[in-house]
Amino acid sequence: MENKDWPLWEVFIRSRQGLDHKHVGSLHASDSEMALQNARDVYTRRLEGVSIWVVESKNIHATNPEEQGEFFDPAEDKVYRHPTFYTVPEEIKNM
Repeated sequence: MENKDWPLWEVFIRSRQGLDHKHVGSLHASDSEMALQNARDVYTRRLEGVSIWVVESKNIHATNPEEQGEFFDPAEDKVYRHPTFYTVPEEIKNM
């Protein structure tokens, strides 16, 4: 398999100060092990990362920006999802 035929991988790095992984870029690799090694070499040269995730691009699915309204707006109609909708019994001191 030639380099140009290798799948595209998305790279996420967790920094020393952070708790979440952030997308830092993409690379081509033949498999997940090679993607991890290449991501380490390309995206953590300054010792900024403590964890790396690689995900083959074809496995990432996202919302369509054109459908943002119909996808996210219905959540406003569900007041029961907000904690103030419920009353907490007085015998429960800490929740």
